[in-house]
Amino acid sequence: MRIVWSMGDPHGIGPEIILKSFLTFGGSTHSFLVAGSYAVLDYYRKALDLPVKLKLVASAEEMTPVRAGILAVLSIAEPDDIRPGTISSEAGLLAMKSIAAAAQLCHSGVCDGLVTAPIHKEAVALAGYTETGHTSFLGRILGVPSPTMMFFDPLSELRVALATIHEPIEKVPGLIRTMNLQAFLSNLAESLKSDFDLSAPRIAVLGLNPHASDGGVMGNEEQEIIRPCIERLSSHLRVEGPFPADGFFGAGMYRHYDIVVAMYHDQGLLPFKVLAFDTGVNITLGLPIVRTSPDHGTGFDIAGKGKASPRSFRESALVAITIAQNRIKKTVHKL
Repeated sequence: MRIVWSMGDPHGIGPEIILKSFLTFGGSTHSFLVAGSYAVLDYYRKALDLPVKLKLVASAEEMTPVRAGILAVLSIAEPDDIRPGTISSEAGLLAMKSIAAAAQLCHSGVCDGLVTAPIHKEAVALAGYTETGHTSFLGRILGVPSPTMMFFDPLSELRVALATIHEPIEKVPGLIRTMNLQAFLSNLAESLKSDFDLSAPRIAVLGLNPHASDGGVMGNEEQEIIRPCIERLSSHLRVEGPFPADGFFGAGMYRHYDIVVAMYHDQGLLPFKVLAFDTGVNITLGLPIVRTSPDHGTGFDIAGKGKASPRSFRESALVAITIAQNRIKKTVHKL
């Protein structure tokens, strides 16, 4: 597999975890390429005394298997200076240009999967981007209006998908009412089949309101929107709910399902990060390319100090490889 890593914010821990992750793959036959800045990676390699050999390449075709011991770097832009832990528009611009270039390499078939290192939303906004997250940005440049944000823990196999993503709480009820929840769940099931080789995925749907509204006492989205949708789909999908979020996770019910659908960001991400902070992987479903990322931020407080753990980033690379292999297998099977 040929995997491209977008560098992330050059002032965060992205370059460090990329370099550390590369060292863990040893004699692997997979090939890795970094889209970003040679100068930035070289800066952290030297500052942290990491035994990684870098090679500046002009195209992705020059990337070599890990066993060669050389990490290929495709320079998208070179910053004027490197200041770990600081927010800047230049850093945000470099991070986003690196994502776009890496995504294009996958879309054109040169690379098999994309793993994105963390970006800083404020830096991205300062650079003039309206999308401050990977999911919406990749959706726009790849022509997918509503990609799905999913989180996966390879150790426990816990999966959490979000019906709404980075939205203010006050907007969530309206979005649930106006979105095509039935299409969302149907597409989610198809993605699980193709990307995770699950022939009949078991889907649990959480309610929007506390206690899933207790029969309408605390809201009516469950009775009017969520439950009817589940009933319509239950004839051909293994989907159940709506479940009260607190009791569902508290009782460990998530272990009986392949994926849990949360109605909003913190409803799904709070329990997920408690259960799988070090190993969690963020996956964007519904894209024409494979995209994963670690489930943590830029870590500006520890940037450049050698303290960042590469575990989640390494897991993200392994998951990207698995998904890419599953998609190839499905394609061959159809032929």
